[in-house]
Amino acid sequence: MITTLHIKNIGIIDELDIELGKGFNVFTGETGAGKTLIIDALNIICGGRFSKEMIRKGENYSFVELNLYLPENKNAIENNIIVSREIHSNGKNSCKINGRLVTVTELKEFMSDLIDIHGQNDNQKILNSNYHIKYLDEFGEEELEFLLIKCKKCYQEYCKLKKELEDNLGDEKEKQRQLDLLQYEFDEIDKAKLVVGEEEKLKEKSLLFENAEKIAKNINETSLYSNNAVDNLNRAIKSLEKIGYLDCKYEKELLELKNVFYELEEFSRDISYMNEDIEFNTNERDEIEERLDLISLLERKYGNSIEEILEFKENIEQEINRINNLEEHNNIIRKRLSEIENEMNKFAVEIHNKRMAVSSRLIERINGELVDLEMPNARFDVSIRECDYNKNGKDIVQFLISTNIGEDKKELQKVASGGEMSRIMLAIKTVLANSDSTPIMIFDEIDTGISGKAAKSVSQKLKLIGNNHQVICITHQPSIAAKGNHNYFISKKTVNNRTTTNIKKLSENETLQEIARISNGDITEIAVKHAMELRKMA
Repeated sequence: MITTLHIKNIGIIDELDIELGKGFNVFTGETGAGKTLIIDALNIICGGRFSKEMIRKGENYSFVELNLYLPENKNAIENNIIVSREIHSNGKNSCKINGRLVTVTELKEFMSDLIDIHGQNDNQKILNSNYHIKYLDEFGEEELEFLLIKCKKCYQEYCKLKKELEDNLGDEKEKQRQLDLLQYEFDEIDKAKLVVGEEEKLKEKSLLFENAEKIAKNINETSLYSNNAVDNLNRAIKSLEKIGYLDCKYEKELLELKNVFYELEEFSRDISYMNEDIEFNTNERDEIEERLDLISLLERKYGNSIEEILEFKENIEQEINRINNLEEHNNIIRKRLSEIENEMNKFAVEIHNKRMAVSSRLIERINGELVDLEMPNARFDVSIRECDYNKNGKDIVQFLISTNIGEDKKELQKVASGGEMSRIMLAIKTVLANSDSTPIMIFDEIDTGISGKAAKSVSQKLKLIGNNHQVICITHQPSIAAKGNHNYFISKKTVNNRTTTNIKKLSENETLQEIARISNGDITEIAVKHAMELRKMA
């Protein structure tokens, strides 16, 4: 619902801040005070047309902003959506949704799901025949929902397979060009005979070759033979052997020295073998570098690692096989398409029959509402015609209306606007109230040309719609004003030769006085009592 509405520099409105409530919001007030300008502002924020003449005299821009409390809406931030539109006299137009700039078209599309303004045809989804099938299906949801889900699922598979078949039956030259490219890529990878893990091993060898001279030098310096360590140790052993028999302590030291000698001798041999392992082989080094260059080239073209390259190769092979066996695959698709068409046709027939039954009930209900609204000669109808397959079956649904006896039924948007159109919309909305997902409904000029019983019926239906939607209505009828959950009085005043619009939310006592005023012209004791009776009936 709309929680706050801010309007600046539109017509005689200087600056207004309006806090709206849940349910049925009623605006009343003096003629020419600016009631319709508020509806114009709402029309502007819904992406409607704007004339530069609407900008307040002496100002160079108009601005409208509203806050929507919509906790279940995916665009809500902390349960709220802030929408604004600023229009300058030089033609500059700035539209924002939650601070994000959008085009007027995007704004209009976004707001069309949130607000219906009846009396300003630009923003009435129900006048758009593209939405009529949705309204009808929502009205008959219990009978149609399961079938529509099945039908939509079939249609999605149908579209997917049809597109695949169309792509497969493309240009033969293009198909051959694609096959040649895939085969070239496959052969290039296959010829390389890549092995997972070989790149790491090659890099290790390459590093050794790069540092071969450094390694050899340091290993040579490590040699114990070259440093005479082994020879010196050997001489020490021989010397101890000459005196070992004289004392056991010499014998003990001799044994330990021999152990050290054997270990050093083994270490020296290992160092010698390491030196042999690093023989510099130019041919092997070149082969390793060439192999690494090849792997690097393939990684740049087909993947970041050998694993990815081999996976790419596998995918190529599958695609080559698919193209080479395309006709066989296409025949499988054609067979499945035929099966789906039969399923869709079955669903379409069932859906059509149920829609016909649902439409009969909808027609009866809406025509009954039109009688209540003092339009006994009006006739609502639903046209259901066959079309090509789509996600909704094979039906085109269109709402039609005839407002007078003897006239042909016409599309809703071709019926004259104003109070008559508003009552037609009210009749439809009353019947669709429980299934219509649009959260906010605004009625302008709905009481034009009605009084008495019709006005009472209008008030009851607006109140009923307000149980499931936020309703905003401008009225001159006391019976409608009496049904309001929230009542507002719009007035104007002149200060320093400038006229400006004011709005006030009324207390219960002020609401009774306002109902008395529009009922009697003067606020008399009898008029107030009558207002109290009307409020009790609400």
